[in-house]
Amino acid sequence: MPTRRPRPLVPIASLIGLAALALIATAQEPRPRGRGGPNPVSDTTTPAAVTLPKDDGEARILDAIQQARQGERFANVSDADGRLLRQLTEAIGAQRVVELGTSTGESALWFSLALRKTGGVLHTFDIDPDRLAVARENFRRAGVEDLIVIHEGDAHVEAPKLDDQPIDLLFIDAEKQGYDAYLRELLPLVRPGGLILAHNMRRPAPNPAYLEAITSSPDLDTSFLLMDGAGMGMTLKKR
Repeated sequence: MPTRRPRPLVPIASLIGLAALALIATAQEPRPRGRGGPNPVSDTTTPAAVTLPKDDGEARILDAIQQARQGERFANVSDADGRLLRQLTEAIGAQRVVELGTSTGESALWFSLALRKTGGVLHTFDIDPDRLAVARENFRRAGVEDLIVIHEGDAHVEAPKLDDQPIDLLFIDAEKQGYDAYLRELLPLVRPGGLILAHNMRRPAPNPAYLEAITSSPDLDTSFLLMDGAGMGMTLKKR
């Protein structure tokens, strides 16, 4: 059995950052209008944010993300979604990230921005060879092939075969009707204190069984982020 590496302590600043993200989620949830008129938070346009490269490596990855969008035929994450993936991954010092639904690799590129700092690796799964061919080229262009392990095949079958090294962050962005099954299959592999992120919590309509699973278990704690876009569910597996 592989030896588990000791988990790095999460800095206090990282915990504060996660708390701030939870407050953002609350601010973005729709609020009822009161008698005093429109709610000042829900009616305020979210400020635009831009990711500025810190070094040449980041610049190369960000450039690859923009190039990947030229003539894009497959669904991918927005810049806001991507920044959130990067921020959470780096904040918890993730060593192992698992992604279900590679598509053409844009979300994986956002993860790689964090993993080059944490020293971690992304395992990404997709069943479509055409999408994976595009993703491989995008990873080559970004120079992040050493940070990403591609698994071609049905993630319901292949992902549970991962060894027993714990998952720090699980990102689900595959077929929506399978979200609850993915959670059942992989939650045992997520470490206590790890995160499960689920894309498309607002549109298309989320899987009701998945919503029930992440909001009714005493072992999980869930917030919803970026709900003015596709929406992201962030679930903590409690310690």
